Amino acid sequence: MSKRSVAVLFGGNSSEYEVSLMSAASVLSNIPTDRYQIHMVGITKEGQWIYYTGPVDEIQSGVWCEHPDNRLAWISPDSTAPGLMVASTGGNRLIPLDVVFPVLHGKNGEDGSIQGLMQLAGIPCVGCSMAASAVCMDKVYTNMVLDSAGIPQAKWDWCHVSDYRSSPREILDRVEKLGYPVFVKPANAGSSVGVGKAKDRASLKACIQEAAKWDQKLLFEEGIDGIEVECAVLGNQCPIASVVGEISPCNEFYDYEAKYEADSQLFIPARLPEETSELIRQTAVKAFRALDCSGLARVDFFVRRSDGAVLLNEPNTIPGFTSISMYPKLFDASGLPYPKLLDRLLGLAMERTGR
Repeated sequence: MSKRSVAVLFGGNSSEYEVSLMSAASVLSNIPTDRYQIHMVGITKEGQWIYYTGPVDEIQSGVWCEHPDNRLAWISPDSTAPGLMVASTGGNRLIPLDVVFPVLHGKNGEDGSIQGLMQLAGIPCVGCSMAASAVCMDKVYTNMVLDSAGIPQAKWDWCHVSDYRSSPREILDRVEKLGYPVFVKPANAGSSVGVGKAKDRASLKACIQEAAKWDQKLLFEEGIDGIEVECAVLGNQCPIASVVGEISPCNEFYDYEAKYEADSQLFIPARLPEETSELIRQTAVKAFRALDCSGLARVDFFVRRSDGAVLLNEPNTIPGFTSISMYPKLFDASGLPYPKLLDRLLGLAMERTGR
């Protein structure tokens, strides 16, 4: 059987550029090379696309973009000849592609932009559609859909940054009705970038100022005293849920540092009653379908300590794939090893487009 041609995209013009490099290095080290011909495409912080043929370890170290054999590259929008154009001596050459795996976190990666480009180019893409990616990236839209689907979550509110700047007292008064502590989040950012925990009005103002650096729309959520757990979902029309994993953050909450740079503890399976874990798994699949996800998503929850209520925190349509990331760990614990998981994800992308 001939190998499928797959392009793995990494980097990107995003605040999560470094996380993408770590995830991509892990993905590239685990894709079954007996089934796939791999093409590595890095996107710099400035947004330049580069066809990369160097060592995988130089991706994680960040020096990949200095490799002497790098060539400019771009996706051809011509759906009659789907592929990757690479600048070469004597003219551009087209590398036909069967599927693209965007290991791109945050803006310009999991917000529907790359997915829309692949749809235009007629190339199957691992993960959710353009519309589902955009909705799941925007925390305000996500919460609206979850509310309409009857999925329990923390009390929340939102505003445009311009509204806060024009009427700060009105917004502060409204947010304080959620009660302290309250979390302030950029509506469109991942890996907890720009997220702050406010305990009074002064810290609420400071959190708003920080979150406003990352997006023009802000989400406010009541603080939940709960156990943080995550569930991985895999599939298209008939998705399945993994075992549930539990996070014990090393910091006050599971922020960027706690996720990627420090010593948070993970417990797989989570230390929860079986009926609670099963409810989480069922709710993860329900949310996946309500948001019209496909391929994959990691769905994060709180289990409130006071009454054991399960509250959905947020979905992530391109979760971390680093060596310490929950998504591959959860499915490995569910009996699907990392290489087979990647093979399944690539197959689901082609299945969704009828290939």
